[in-house]
Amino acid sequence: MRYFLARILQFQFYRAMCREAGHQGPLYRCSFYGNKAAGAKLNRMLSMGNSKPWPEELAALTGETQMDAAAIAEYFAPLKKWLDEQIAVNHYPVGW
Repeated sequence: MRYFLARILQFQFYRAMCREAGHQGPLYRCSFYGNKAAGAKLNRMLSMGNSKPWPEELAALTGETQMDAAAIAEYFAPLKKWLDEQIAVNHYPVGW
């Protein structure tokens, strides 16, 4: 369960860091490498340690108090679009 939740949080954190860095454009193209503002925000969240409930720590970084898998869908949206086009063009069967 922890690995499943970590994957959701990974993309949610990534989206929050990209927003903090001021990234415009598709999420998969974002890099916040070396961005001081994004790093400071991550540091503030990490410095809380285990002192606050996890929703408060999540809100400190993302501005959201609940886990949200929408960041995964946003990141992979171009791939999904391409796959949907391939399925339609090539008439691939979908499903079991």
